[in-house]
Amino acid sequence: MRVALVSPYSWTYPGGVTRHIEALAERFFAEGHEVRVLAPYDPDDRLSALLHRGAAPQRRALPDYVIPLGRTLGFPANGAVSNLSSRAAGLSQMRRELRHGGYDVVHLHEPIVPVLAWDGCVSTRLPLVGTFHCYSTNRVTNNVANALGARRLFNHLHVRIAVSQAAAWTAQRFFGGRYRIVPNGVALPEGGVPAPREPSDRLRLAFVGQAVERKGLPVLLRAFEALRDHDVPVELTVVGANPDEVGPMLLDERGVTVLGRVDDAEKQRVLETADVLCAPSLGGESFGMVLTEAFAAGTPVVASDIAGYRDVVRDGVDGLLVPRGDATALAETLRDLWHAPARRVELGRAAAQRAERFAWPHVAREVLYAYEDAIAMPAPHGAMERAAVRIGAKPADLQPRVRPQRLPSLEPPPPVGARRPAVAFARRVAMLAFAALALAGTVLAFRRIGVHEIALALLDSSPAWVLAGLGVMCASMAVRAVAWHQILKAAIPRGRVRLRDAMQGTFIGVLMSATLPARLGEPSRALIVSRRTGRPREHLPVVLGTIVSQALLNIFALLLLGIVTFSSVRLFRNHHDALIVVAILPLVLLAAVLLAPPLLSAARHSRFAKLRELTGQARTALARVRNGLAVFREPRLGGAAIAAQLSAWALQWLSCYLLLIALGLDHRAGIGAAAAVLFAVNVTAVLPATPSNLGIFQAACVVVLSGGYGVSQADALGYGIILQAVEIATAVVMGMPALVKEGLSWKDVRLRAIQTAPVELRAREAAARPAASEA
Repeated sequence: MRVALVSPYSWTYPGGVTRHIEALAERFFAEGHEVRVLAPYDPDDRLSALLHRGAAPQRRALPDYVIPLGRTLGFPANGAVSNLSSRAAGLSQMRRELRHGGYDVVHLHEPIVPVLAWDGCVSTRLPLVGTFHCYSTNRVTNNVANALGARRLFNHLHVRIAVSQAAAWTAQRFFGGRYRIVPNGVALPEGGVPAPREPSDRLRLAFVGQAVERKGLPVLLRAFEALRDHDVPVELTVVGANPDEVGPMLLDERGVTVLGRVDDAEKQRVLETADVLCAPSLGGESFGMVLTEAFAAGTPVVASDIAGYRDVVRDGVDGLLVPRGDATALAETLRDLWHAPARRVELGRAAAQRAERFAWPHVAREVLYAYEDAIAMPAPHGAMERAAVRIGAKPADLQPRVRPQRLPSLEPPPPVGARRPAVAFARRVAMLAFAALALAGTVLAFRRIGVHEIALALLDSSPAWVLAGLGVMCASMAVRAVAWHQILKAAIPRGRVRLRDAMQGTFIGVLMSATLPARLGEPSRALIVSRRTGRPREHLPVVLGTIVSQALLNIFALLLLGIVTFSSVRLFRNHHDALIVVAILPLVLLAAVLLAPPLLSAARHSRFAKLRELTGQARTALARVRNGLAVFREPRLGGAAIAAQLSAWALQWLSCYLLLIALGLDHRAGIGAAAAVLFAVNVTAVLPATPSNLGIFQAACVVVLSGGYGVSQADALGYGIILQAVEIATAVVMGMPALVKEGLSWKDVRLRAIQTAPVELRAREAAARPAASEA
């Protein structure tokens, strides 16, 4: 049989689909079939790296059976990067080959991916087989595909294959049709699957995958750090991610070996020597070929409980499933396996048996059956039926059309106490609605005030005064770092805390806060400083506590700004009750921090286990916060911290005033107006709905300056635009050099900041009793 395997993905940026196609082709060759693979190909040059966000292609030999279809471009999709052809020349090359190649059947992989697979559905009348690899619940992207004619295109397929129930769910849910399940294959060792390893003196973990957020590597690293710090002798080997990508996610490199990209033989060696493969993916997996590769090495897996992985792993038989994104559950499961070596051997033995189901001889045979069925498919009868099949109005298999249907979700129910999907969805919708409202308000403001008037206000500003405001704003960030340095010295008296470390952390934190809607600036700067102290795991909780100290100083500074604001702007006259509330707020927060741990101690004796667990966590967190407040017990350091923090606020206040001068507004809005603006924009930033609170920031400036000081709305909005531009420029000017100096990228800091909180394991006697009994 002569077969054409069409791939939409680059041959030199191989992923799971490319590996599947390559192995399938080699298996068909071994069985005497003629095979050609039609796939894009990116040479190893600078242009390829430029088109793929700096990622260089792998240096892979081009086999004789591969017909290259030109370069690709990297597109972010489904939590990873898809490298897809975007050149008309590749499309023309594929059409010519399918027209003149003399093929018996054409096998399109990932038909949902444009443009090669889409065109392959309609550019040939040969028997067509399509394999759907993707699992996705995204209604937007899948329905956009339908709007572009995906359902009609897929009706040209004579046989549809899905690699798992999860992939079939996606196809049935959004595109309809009939699917047969043929999983991804795995190559078994020539001598057979190795016997389960005897327990050693260490728990050897392996991770295989890229350092993208979807693969969950930060979750595994947090779990690994917890195991190591709870006296479990553990080591971790990372395959697929290079040291530059993994380093920023680590607090401590002890016990971690990063191999980067390796060949198949080295990957197999790592899997065969590991006790457990960890696959903590956060979602978007339709199958998980690395799981079957571990089975072929006789290695059990601990994986996330997600749809694609449940098609491979039998929970409690050949592996264990844990809630996705839960580093604590992952660490506790691995700890229990360390204390139950007999169970590890039992899981490994079952994994070796399970590998037989996915062996390539079985999988290739099922694919060949699909080819034979496609070739034997009867031709449509009559002109009307031929026309309907030709335009995709009727399925090519001539069976009744199966429409898309709503199917039950494959995602597991949330654990007890976790935020329910409906609540999380409602929260996202509310945040999006809030952001949309802010954007709509900004647009309406521009239309009402007039773009021309706003532009004139911006053009009339003085560049020299704007630059002066920028310089003073940058100075205020440096003084904030001085204040934090004093707090850190008091909280970590024996730690190696340097002023330049506090500045690095502060500048990077400001950059993260300015570029993301979530408050990731605080954990980002805590991470940076903890790494530089030399004992990151021990110091991170205390560093997080020191941020609370600085937050209390910020509240006190806002109190002072509020007093100036209330006394200078007529907008708040006759509202003295609000001033009293603002005045006592810092005292209330301070009392809560200091008194809450003793008050929570009474709950330790509750008969409700959940209440005891929650109160225990709260007491631990608040105790760490109290450690961060140690600066206020030392007059010298505390006085220096207070003076520096208030000085930073004073400099920001001065910067706001200089920008009023820059727009010529100082004769109507003086130093009191600058205080009112600074107060308003910081109060509205408590719950940021957009990056840098864009839109809401300008609205606060307009309300204060226009309503309180008689400034025209055009000038007030222009002032808000310039003030926010200065703040963002400050974040970039101070933060980007700090990132470069730290050897990190914006993505590196974001990934680790999301998983900053340290993992605390429960006592094993309570957590591991069921696992021990099974072993």
